[in-house]
Amino acid sequence: MKNLWDGPIVDAHQHFWEPEVNNHPWLRPEARIPFRYGDYSAIKRRYLPDDYRRDAAGQNIVQTVYVETEWDPSDPVGETRYASALSGRFGWPNAIVAQAWLDRPDVEEVLAEQARFPLVRSVRHKADSTLMSDPVWRNGFALLGRHGLAFDLQTPWWNLDEAAALAGDFAETTIILNHAGLPAQRDTESLAAWRAAMARFAACPNCVVKLSGLGVPGERWTVESNGWIVRTAIELFGTDRTMFGSNFPVDSLCAGFGEIMDGFKTIMAPLSVAEQQAFFCDTARRVYRLQALREEPPV
Repeated sequence: MKNLWDGPIVDAHQHFWEPEVNNHPWLRPEARIPFRYGDYSAIKRRYLPDDYRRDAAGQNIVQTVYVETEWDPSDPVGETRYASALSGRFGWPNAIVAQAWLDRPDVEEVLAEQARFPLVRSVRHKADSTLMSDPVWRNGFALLGRHGLAFDLQTPWWNLDEAAALAGDFAETTIILNHAGLPAQRDTESLAAWRAAMARFAACPNCVVKLSGLGVPGERWTVESNGWIVRTAIELFGTDRTMFGSNFPVDSLCAGFGEIMDGFKTIMAPLSVAEQQAFFCDTARRVYRLQALREEPPV
């Protein structure tokens, strides 16, 4: 086995929040939404860059991408203002995936406001196949190109044919699939169907994928459970269209940061240095248009 990656790492998918200060409906003490990892009460707490730094101790994280956190849906720009302020205070995040509801009447105004923030690179609106084929939603999606924004897509793999159609119709807009299409069912039939759907989606050159959020309810994150998923995604997309994301603090429900990071390094170890550099760093930098890397994590 070749050496484990020890170069710079860009975390392309992470979150910060302060539920006691800001309005996250799903993080309220009394909230209990259906959640793919089951009981999520352990993450209903403040999580700021200093907390992330402690979790990621010993890892060469040089930049991060903040992904919207289902903040108060009536105030999407408020979340971007908050995340931008964190960057000013702590040096992280270095790019923002902002909240935007593409089927709302105010979408044009919201996207224009979001695009004015220097760190905003993309927006996210969790979508199913019905939404992706809705003309009103698609009209909102069409506005992304006007502002030079990408789209972060979080949807289960069985909606990827609709996503591929969307990618074909809007070939100038980059679509970033979150969490590898959520392959939670690990039986042979489900994995075969996931791979087939991912292959069709990968045929669209404007589509990339984040290998993040790979936890399985009730199980620890392991190389054995996730190695095939990671290797298959890289086989289909190549390392120039795949990137690492920790999904912290959410994936702390599945394992420690070091466990997940070391697992990815072990899975990636047989690949060339150039391929590992792309996966752990360069693809995220290109897709999210990150500025020059820091040599050391911010202090």
